[in-house]
Amino acid sequence: MFDIGGLFAGGKQLVGLDIGSSCIKVAEIQDTSKGRVLSRFSRLPLAKGVIVDGVVAEPELLAQAIKKLFKQSKCKRKRVVTSISGHAVIVKKVTIAQMDEQELRELIHDEAGKYLPFDDMATVDYDCQILGENPYNPTQMEVLLVAAKKEIIEGYTEVIEAAGLIPTIVDVDSFALETMYEENYDFEETDVDILINVGASITNLNAVKGGVSIFTRDFTIGVNSVTEAIAQHLGVPAEKAEEALTEGYGDDEQTRRTFREGMIAHADSICSEVERSVDYFRSTFGAENIKHVLLSGGGALIPGIASDLAQRLGIETEIINPFRKIAVDKRALENETAEGIGPIAAVSVGLALRKLGDK
Repeated sequence: MFDIGGLFAGGKQLVGLDIGSSCIKVAEIQDTSKGRVLSRFSRLPLAKGVIVDGVVAEPELLAQAIKKLFKQSKCKRKRVVTSISGHAVIVKKVTIAQMDEQELRELIHDEAGKYLPFDDMATVDYDCQILGENPYNPTQMEVLLVAAKKEIIEGYTEVIEAAGLIPTIVDVDSFALETMYEENYDFEETDVDILINVGASITNLNAVKGGVSIFTRDFTIGVNSVTEAIAQHLGVPAEKAEEALTEGYGDDEQTRRTFREGMIAHADSICSEVERSVDYFRSTFGAENIKHVLLSGGGALIPGIASDLAQRLGIETEIINPFRKIAVDKRALENETAEGIGPIAAVSVGLALRKLGDK
């Protein structure tokens, strides 16, 4: 959403860099005569405390990690699309009188304080997008506003520059997921799907209708709360509980079954918060016919979480697949499988799909 200065100064090949609180990922997509291909994907664990509540707390460590990730991936592209989420960003939908985009931008520039909760707009970067006509009043239109403190965005862009790269676009996690969804999934204008990204410390929820966001919410509960509870319950290091998300835990079936049951039991806090958010969305927007819930992020790998949410919500729930319509070059996967990395790669794939000047 936020275009950084110098955006059009040559070089249109962008690479997606997803900076999470526990892991960073890079994704590169090639446009070919046969369609889009994931040509590169790599990920690297990030030490705890480097990113705190969506803010860069240890810039030097993050810059070193990004350098290591790009070296590991052998990625040569320099122009980076990254994203922010959680308390670092404000997303708000407002209703404004019909006007063209230039008039809208002038209005937001002059009167942004009326719509966004900041005392000094000089300290804020913001963007806007016209969503369309208000369904109840044709003289009004729906507008999406996105804003973040300049210091937070600069925290990310300065680190990317320190890593020898060029920060080009700063997106929002929820909208990166939406970009990936639009590329891979078929939908009608009236279809409502809910995209949920369960990260290490933040869960993003984005309800889209006809491919356009109509409701977003972030909450600070994620996989960390589950793995920490499991680690304490089993008396094992937290790292072991994190590894067990993908590799399982224990040498026998009974131990593994007990672990899986414990994981879903401790994931109740995530599922309950998602349920409350969906109930609020239904009551506020009258969206009774939600077709699917699509899960992504490391939390999508929690055993049984999709079936538990499907039962709670009464909505078909599945793990998202960012490679339904994007081919995967097997050389890009570093001994992993497309199925295995799909939910983890979803945001970075959405970032890698961004083009200069798009929305």
